[in-house]
Amino acid sequence: MNEPVRMPDAVAASARAAAPAAAVLADLSGAHLTRARMALTLGALALLVLLSAVVAAAFGSVHISLLRAFSEPHSPDHAIFFSARLPRVLLGAVVGAALAAVGAALQALVRNPLAEGGILGISGGGAFGAIVALVFVAGRSGAVATVPLCAFGAALLSTVVVYRLAVVDGRLEPFTLLLVGVIFNSIWGAAIMLVNSVVNYYYVHDIVFWLMGSLEAPTYGEVAMVAVLGAAGFAVLMAQARDFNLLSLGDEAAGELGVEVDPLRRLVFVATSVMIAAAVSVSGIISFVGLIVPHVLRLAFGADHRLLLPASFLGGAAFLVLADLIARVAIAPTELPVGAITALCGGPFFIYMLRRGGRGPLIL
Repeated sequence: MNEPVRMPDAVAASARAAAPAAAVLADLSGAHLTRARMALTLGALALLVLLSAVVAAAFGSVHISLLRAFSEPHSPDHAIFFSARLPRVLLGAVVGAALAAVGAALQALVRNPLAEGGILGISGGGAFGAIVALVFVAGRSGAVATVPLCAFGAALLSTVVVYRLAVVDGRLEPFTLLLVGVIFNSIWGAAIMLVNSVVNYYYVHDIVFWLMGSLEAPTYGEVAMVAVLGAAGFAVLMAQARDFNLLSLGDEAAGELGVEVDPLRRLVFVATSVMIAAAVSVSGIISFVGLIVPHVLRLAFGADHRLLLPASFLGGAAFLVLADLIARVAIAPTELPVGAITALCGGPFFIYMLRRGGRGPLIL
């Protein structure tokens, strides 16, 4: 009688791990996401961005006629639209897109739906670097390039330190990461207040407004800088979309399926730091965009990052453009910081996520 063939223990364990992995991969890769569904979803979101931009450009504390703005080059409407409204709407779109995409990527990378550039202290680090550059390099040659470079360096430093402190016994602990990020936010906030207390009065208003987040008076050059760096970082994230799906299985299972987890984390942390630094260097700290938008879209369209990342990119653009519109018209002619609007939305949402996580494992 032939004896049944027995698999070695390691092979058997690998097979057991591969069974649920295969089921999850089937759900993520092909069962629900089709080209038609992806095109329809992204098309609808792109239309939402366009409508949001048109509404935000048309309304404000001062009424203008879009017809006169385009047909009469010397009219006040033309000056207001092209010098103030349009660059502001464009900056809101590119900053919101970058922050939302970063949130979706970080949540996948650390398997924690509460991960977001502002909550993890990355935005605070970038803001500190930018403020230091503004104070000590303002008016000197190369100041325009120095601010985003300093923001990037501080954001990357904050990312690395927070990540290292959250690794316990060789494993990344999601709750520890969240706690360390909150602590680093406090540290960066104290450092910014220290700088604010020793600089002259000329910088105080700018620093305080920076802390609250603002899209006030951008230039087309700033919009182009954020758009280029944001698009470059987003391209890196999109190239890792399938690996993000595999990471939902856990580091060990993802590694068995061919994902180089540590190099992936390093690459994504650098890409997200570049995107956050670019946004923070022109808008200050605008929190919760990367928390609200990806989670809402994940509930609506699923967790496949091939769809979730571009959907978050577009959804974040529409969200911040509309939030900035509310900031401009809520108590016009006085203008609110857009960061205050996003915080008012994001604070309760963060509490909801914490309470929801208390009823089950806080992982994707």
